[in-house]
Amino acid sequence: MTAIDISGVTKRYGTELALDGLDLTVESGEIYGFLGPNGAGKSTTINLVLDFIRPTRGDVRVFDLDVRSDSLEIRNRTGILPEGATLYDRLTGRQHVEFAIESKAADDDPDELLERVGIADAAGKKAGGYSKGMAQRLMLATALVGEPDLLILDEPSTGLDPNGAREMREIIREENARGATIFFSSHVLGQVEAVCDRVGILRDGHLIAEDTIDGLRNSMPTQTRLRVTLDRIPDDSATALEAIESIDGVSSVEPEGRTLVVACEDRAKTTVLRRIEDHGVSVEDFETDDSSLEDLFVAYTSNSAGSAGVIQ
Repeated sequence: MTAIDISGVTKRYGTELALDGLDLTVESGEIYGFLGPNGAGKSTTINLVLDFIRPTRGDVRVFDLDVRSDSLEIRNRTGILPEGATLYDRLTGRQHVEFAIESKAADDDPDELLERVGIADAAGKKAGGYSKGMAQRLMLATALVGEPDLLILDEPSTGLDPNGAREMREIIREENARGATIFFSSHVLGQVEAVCDRVGILRDGHLIAEDTIDGLRNSMPTQTRLRVTLDRIPDDSATALEAIESIDGVSSVEPEGRTLVVACEDRAKTTVLRRIEDHGVSVEDFETDDSSLEDLFVAYTSNSAGSAGVIQ
């Protein structure tokens, strides 16, 4: 069964076009990573799935139910961790979860859910005193109420330290293992790469790429990451970085001390090395490795990536 089916959806806000004929399918039981730069239309897409807004044109279905006429049933089967959600400062963490349980007519134990997300010791504290990470954990606990068939997680690792992010990934895997579909939007690309079965990349309201991480890599077979160790940092480092970034076939350049990490096509590697030496420094060593999701994201969402095409 298809969990989410978005077909030919266009959404306008006055003269602004947020989505332009979007087609997107998420299969039941998969973990789907939804990526895109700011303003790409990710939040608009999520709001359409939840029927918080209506499409200008096109259809949205969840578990083969129409989001307009069956919104209550869909929401009852969906757990939501929204970005930037506001808590009720005067309610305790336990009261937040109890309210979610009552709203869904579920029989969960609120303390067990709070224990699962790691804030059982703060169950009786008012949420107004929670840190950002604690608030994020609390919202995850409310999203897990009723063992939802669909979990929509919008920037779920916001405010979490590395341990919290790892625990979040473990919970996502556990929920998926019991059969839940996960729709996961995040700017933390390492989180997406660690847990997602498939990834869709949105740009300017269009789905420009969609595949597994390996599939995305294979679709851009010449894209590699070149790590170049220099004998010293060049005196004109800013100018040198600009010169390397301007090379045809280079997607990004990131300095890491005396090392430059350059995402580029194979054909550009020799030019990169020569351009570096043009700035009066020597290359002590270099190596290449497979593109990370971050490299692929930059390649697909940069202005020069328009020719990459759509992967189905």
